[in-house]
Amino acid sequence: MSTAILWFRRDLRLADNPALNAAMAAHAKVVPLYVHAPDEDGEWAPGAASRWWLHHSLDALDASLRRHKGGLQILQGSSLDALRTAIEATGATAVYFNRLYEPKAIARDKWVRGELEKDGVAVASFNAALWCEPWDIATQQNEPYRVFTPFWRNLRTRIDAVAPVAEPSPMHLATLPTSSSLDALGLLPTLDWASGFAEWTPGEQGAQEMLDLFADDAVGHYVEGRDIPARHGTSRLSPHLHFGEISPLQVAEGLRDRVKKRKSGADVEPYLRQLGWREFGHHLLFHFPHTPKKNFNPKFNAFRWEKRDAHALRRWKAGKTGIPIVDAGMRELWATGWMHNRVRMLVASLLTKNLRQHWLLGEKWFWDTLVDADLANNAMGWQWVAGSGADAAPYFRIFNPVTQSEKFDPDGAYIRRWVPELASARGRLVHAPWEDAAFLKQSGYPQPLVDLKSSREDALTAYQSIRSGPSGAGPESAA
Repeated sequence: MSTAILWFRRDLRLADNPALNAAMAAHAKVVPLYVHAPDEDGEWAPGAASRWWLHHSLDALDASLRRHKGGLQILQGSSLDALRTAIEATGATAVYFNRLYEPKAIARDKWVRGELEKDGVAVASFNAALWCEPWDIATQQNEPYRVFTPFWRNLRTRIDAVAPVAEPSPMHLATLPTSSSLDALGLLPTLDWASGFAEWTPGEQGAQEMLDLFADDAVGHYVEGRDIPARHGTSRLSPHLHFGEISPLQVAEGLRDRVKKRKSGADVEPYLRQLGWREFGHHLLFHFPHTPKKNFNPKFNAFRWEKRDAHALRRWKAGKTGIPIVDAGMRELWATGWMHNRVRMLVASLLTKNLRQHWLLGEKWFWDTLVDADLANNAMGWQWVAGSGADAAPYFRIFNPVTQSEKFDPDGAYIRRWVPELASARGRLVHAPWEDAAFLKQSGYPQPLVDLKSSREDALTAYQSIRSGPSGAGPESAA
């Protein structure tokens, strides 16, 4: 009777888990193992908000496994040492895992596989996170995609052909003689800044509930609702997808099934396209592994960023820039570990363009504070707004946060929720309180950190220095 190790990482679910299904099909016993090895992630070890989510997601996975008369086994230390410990303790002959796509994870997994195979242990890996492996999709010239639309056209033809697999039943689970406790990993904050995270339910069941809520209430209004930050018009599935509590296959099938049952005719394609952007981020990271730290567009290496401004950064992080829609977003981020996507673009534009602070500074803050912090999509998003990324918004596209909030938060509901100093503001003052000096003083809200008009002009002047490269083309043509 053979035993296998199932090495859980960011695939914290039982349904549509190909490594789990394969292990259960081939072995009499399976040991579900999580190895806590943050040092192996280097600079991009999970941030504080991600660690909070990870704790609760592992707890939920353990509860699910206990319903199958098992439980999640936890070891700490290097992945290879922990796997060898588990193999020696159980006599396991094989290790199964689902692939990750960050550069350090790829290198680590390749090395671990090689060492285990030298030990005579069989190793099998699977795709549980993406619709299509990054190496399986390419341009007609057999090159990686650098532009999203043709990437999506290619990917869209593939995603209906594969269906998610059901949770295996029955499960025959085994345990280790000794296993670390979840609390011993020290993932939760010592100061309870995460009290506002209570609106989230990490874990596979929470992911399914969030999908059901989106499918029932929002998907039919997604196109018009996704840009309104005061509404729950987006799926809010990003942290569940990042930790593998639900797969893109499950999301697509769940939405299509719900539309069929309701016969509502709701169009799920706009949302699937947004999931395509997630996939595009992983495609870029796999083929261009330098993008979390270096400009995708090398012309931006010559861009004149302002010297790091510690005062401006503190005010930006704290949501005290004096720009209401930006401050609302930054306070939402701190309180909930999440920020509406439209607002993410606005806060990033203010930082990288009006303040001309390097996009790396914003990327690192988001990495520490977002529950959905994902290396591929965080890097892609910041470089997109900064203008230095693949298929990015051109640098000269500088969002005006006042007109944006007037358009997407017209009655100021979002601003009033997160910036209570402006709760009594009338009309346009909720978007631009500095236009009434008496009200601004009475409210206690700060003066704007930067003049939007003059800082925009300064940013465009700085942009001119790199606009013409050797080919005479602007940086937006690099895609």
